[in-house]
Amino acid sequence: MKGWLDRLLGRAASLSEATTRDAEAIAAIHATSFQRGWSEQEIQRLLIERNVLAHRILRGNRLAGFIMSREAAGEAEILSIAVAASQRGRGLARQLLAHHMRRLAGIGVKAIFLEVDENNAPARRLYDRAGFREVGRREAYYSRGPGIKGGAALVLRRDLS
Repeated sequence: MKGWLDRLLGRAASLSEATTRDAEAIAAIHATSFQRGWSEQEIQRLLIERNVLAHRILRGNRLAGFIMSREAAGEAEILSIAVAASQRGRGLARQLLAHHMRRLAGIGVKAIFLEVDENNAPARRLYDRAGFREVGRREAYYSRGPGIKGGAALVLRRDLS
């Protein structure tokens, strides 16, 4: 019902490639989604790399989320995916990930890797539902603050072929 109402009112989500013009908005979402957000300049540098593929999802004319990966030798690593706090819980990350994986498969990528904080339950559910499986673990990878043991990074993989 909500999806139908959103389309009727012109609020449907649209997916497209992200460009350097999106860097400021991507940086703002990244900063509120991760402990160490990437700067606008860092994102611009990534977006101009030939082997970086980035997509955005818009609701109306506002950036609601993004996904970015780097491709090399038939494999890709998802560098980051995030949805604006006000837009979470609407399935936008699932749409972004599915679209991005189709595009990666279309350019010949055979496997996708990523790292996720073992304590990030929503992200782990997203990746599990998308068919990613744990292939490694990096203990105490994510910082929790001075004197606090960091959380493990789970290394996940999804084959596309």
